Amino acid sequence: MKINRLVPSAVALTIAAASGTALALPAAASAKSVTLVGSGSSAAEAYIEDLFAAYHKLHPSINFVYTADGGNAGVTDVQDGRSEFAIQTSQPSASAGHTTWDQLFLDALTIDVNKANHLKKISIPTTRNIFLGIDTNWSSVKGSGLSTTIDPYGRNSTAGLYTIFSKAVLNGATQSSNVAQEASDGLVASRVASDRNGIGYIGLANSKKAGIRALKISRKNGGTALAPSAANIRLWAKDQKKHKTGGYALTHFDWVVLPTGKKNKTVDDFFSWVIHSKAAGRVITKSGAVPYFNK
Repeated sequence: MKINRLVPSAVALTIAAASGTALALPAAASAKSVTLVGSGSSAAEAYIEDLFAAYHKLHPSINFVYTADGGNAGVTDVQDGRSEFAIQTSQPSASAGHTTWDQLFLDALTIDVNKANHLKKISIPTTRNIFLGIDTNWSSVKGSGLSTTIDPYGRNSTAGLYTIFSKAVLNGATQSSNVAQEASDGLVASRVASDRNGIGYIGLANSKKAGIRALKISRKNGGTALAPSAANIRLWAKDQKKHKTGGYALTHFDWVVLPTGKKNKTVDDFFSWVIHSKAAGRVITKSGAVPYFNK
């Protein structure tokens, strides 16, 4: 398993130069219909589906099937040969043997509450206490305006967001048994939206759903709290590059995971387009994520 920077092929570079305008392809390249099979993150599903649709317009012979079974589960699918690629929100770990991976674009994990909650910001230590079961009543959380039992919602170990949350918020600990574990990121958002006492960790794409509010996050109690805006997400990336800590604290890259061994040129061309082309960057922005490599 290793990082594998995907280099744009001739086809991908042609698409990037087209600035989103489909070009005529050689007959041999477009004659045979191909379906690429992927799986993984439900938090990144909205982005990747929009990218599939945009690429299909450029290459009508290329189709996609994607199963949102969780980022960590998607890696297992690739290892077992069920998927040709996986999308993961957390950086692949040493357990993802026989794979290569690459960064796609910037994304973020958000902490969201029901709109009935008065809370506008929260610190990582306070969030940790909630999801470790230390604080179980909203009266313990200043600014909530509630005095009822906290209902925390999250994911299970098949999800990349679970891995991110455990590392970034819980310091590697396991979330409390009182955290309701949902099968997808969208379900976490729906549960929080329907429960006035709810709080959940949710991917950026689903954090804008009706009935929930993404909170500003501070790294420490009393620290500066930042919203998961595109500007704060880019600031995180800029500071990371300079080995500094800044920007929105729960920013992360989304990743593509590929099997080692024989290359699938069609898959590589698609992800080279996703990473490098201006056209893909516009799709990523419109979908709500933040392009990073697209020039």
